[in-house]
Amino acid sequence: MSFDLKLHAYRLLIEEPFFAALSRKIEKKENYGIPTAGVRVNPDSGHFEMAYNPDFFEKLSDVEKAGVLKHEFYHLIFDHVTTRKPEGVPHAKWNIAADLAINSHLVGELPEQCCMPGEGPFADLPLGESAEWYLANLPEDDESEGQQGDGEGGEGEPSDGDGDDSGGQDNNNDNGNGPSSSKPGNFDDHSGWDEAASSEANQMAKERLKNAIKEAAQEAAQSSKGWGSVSGEVRKEIMKRLETKVDWRKVLRYFIKTSQRANRSSTIKRINRRYAYIHPGKKVRRQAKIAIAIDQSGSVSDEMLAAFFAELNNLAKLAEFTVVPFDTQVDESKVYIWKKGKSQKPERVLCGGTCFEAPTDWANNNNVDGLIILTDMEAPKPKACKAQRMWLTDARGASRPYFQTNERVIAVD
Repeated sequence: MSFDLKLHAYRLLIEEPFFAALSRKIEKKENYGIPTAGVRVNPDSGHFEMAYNPDFFEKLSDVEKAGVLKHEFYHLIFDHVTTRKPEGVPHAKWNIAADLAINSHLVGELPEQCCMPGEGPFADLPLGESAEWYLANLPEDDESEGQQGDGEGGEGEPSDGDGDDSGGQDNNNDNGNGPSSSKPGNFDDHSGWDEAASSEANQMAKERLKNAIKEAAQEAAQSSKGWGSVSGEVRKEIMKRLETKVDWRKVLRYFIKTSQRANRSSTIKRINRRYAYIHPGKKVRRQAKIAIAIDQSGSVSDEMLAAFFAELNNLAKLAEFTVVPFDTQVDESKVYIWKKGKSQKPERVLCGGTCFEAPTDWANNNNVDGLIILTDMEAPKPKACKAQRMWLTDARGASRPYFQTNERVIAVD
């Protein structure tokens, strides 16, 4: 039976409350097509994924297995996968620099053939610097240049040359950058960093990760083991990154696009006259049914309501959607279609309490593809929604919500 990382991750990270909590949010997939392991953004779903080769993990000690997990999660935490790489820098050099920065915090926890500051060709480099610092100070000798090339091509990375970039095990061993090689370099797979995930997919993934890190930090703070091996310096850097603002407009656009993608279905159209019994007519419905539920309770100020409508006017440039005003209930007579390209003025049509069950029930009963709730988050957590559900609120609602959720929560400026 092959090594199942999903079953072993909790055991491996039992002494690491922060990483254990974060691990639960990262999807893990077996992939024998890569020699080791790697993380990427799924361009279709906007989720982070970790692919791993079970054969690689089986050969590692428990300490090394946990070290590889933390190494991959650090790549996510420090934004190496999405937008941090400087423009014009070869992927190979950035891969090495990012690994040097991360491995500084994992001394003694990784497979032997990883690149480590203070060792081998990097003997003159100190521990504890940023990826940008290592990038500017990488050695320029032949050995280092060879490793950078191997780091990109060897672990499933597409190389700049004409060699095989299939990312298979044989390719990895041939170029001397795999676990069995005597030459240090990237031990993990960075190929997913080069995939054409849209900026909107990256933005969605970053927002999801930000929420996951917040929850992991909260769990670590409440655990008797604290943050585990995460140093105080790294902890400060993580918390600083949580303050970074996300371009939620891109997130909203991606939310709509993914809902449209999920809604593609075939319906019977006019019969094909030439091949009536072989090819009945079909058409593909691509228009997603998006519902925007607007909290009209008394706790939502006129200013917040105006801000919500201002952004919905921008959103209407992208798609048509159904507006569902609610307080403790949804009044069907107040529900209307906001046509694409049209603008609307802020309007308060209700002014009671708040119950998120009301718009959720409406969405479930009306078979929508996506539900976005605009609210101050001042009400108990509702039941699950059949459709994708996302929350749009102000800074206070995002930082101190009435309830915790794994769904996307976006704060407007």
